[in-house]
Amino acid sequence: MMDLERVNTYMARVEESETQTFKPVSNRLKVGLDLGTAYIVLVVLDEENNPIACEKKAHTFLKDGVVVDYSGAVQVVRELKAKLEERIGLELVNCAIAMPAGTESSVRTHEYVAEAAGLEVTNVLDEPSAANAIYQIDDGVVVDIGGGTTGLAILKNGKVVQIEDEPTGGTHLSLVLAGNYHVTFDEAEQIKMNYARHKEILPVVKAVVEKMATIVKRYVNPAEVDAIYLCGGTCCLTGIEGLFEKVIGIKTIKPANPFLVTPTGIAMNCEPGGPAEY
Repeated sequence: MMDLERVNTYMARVEESETQTFKPVSNRLKVGLDLGTAYIVLVVLDEENNPIACEKKAHTFLKDGVVVDYSGAVQVVRELKAKLEERIGLELVNCAIAMPAGTESSVRTHEYVAEAAGLEVTNVLDEPSAANAIYQIDDGVVVDIGGGTTGLAILKNGKVVQIEDEPTGGTHLSLVLAGNYHVTFDEAEQIKMNYARHKEILPVVKAVVEKMATIVKRYVNPAEVDAIYLCGGTCCLTGIEGLFEKVIGIKTIKPANPFLVTPTGIAMNCEPGGPAEY
């Protein structure tokens, strides 16, 4: 079973690193690059996995894990990298990346984006496995729900035995909200991210959330799985874990801030690098 208190304490420190820059134990840094459907995120850890700094930016350059605007994605990664280097005072050299399952054919494009921004890719993971670097569960299911997809990794005895991914995510919630409230997609995104309105919008998007849960249910056996662990930006929706538990019939757990779990887990799997201070 996941140590939720440990995860919440650690992820709170990562969240702090969005606005505070922490001193690393050395100049050997680990970077996680998460090219998500809705956000591009860079998380920097030191070689002991202490959170150092984090930057993110919303964008429209990827769809379901596939880069649809290469130059736009490169520009954002360069921008975030420059901000972090200025904050930390160290060059960012290496990074790890992660892909939604089923988009392996796009790995090289993701690598090209990182390399064009000045980062050497030292590891490529699937997103749920990256998240488990944070969760550290031996048995269970990690479900990563991003902007475009619902991905899951089934773990037994600490090893991933099955990975699945299907195209339903936060974008679909926003489309439903846009139609229900007769607003633009961007306005619906703002409604979705307003925690004060989550109780109001949960019934509106309930059918989409239940579809996500049904995707997971298709691949898990309640007799073999004790718990499901959620992560990804879409899981920030208050009450989503309750709907999953009701549909699947398996205890469902999420941390206080599931958004940065995957990019931080990606960073943990990076080979540390960083030759000199500026």
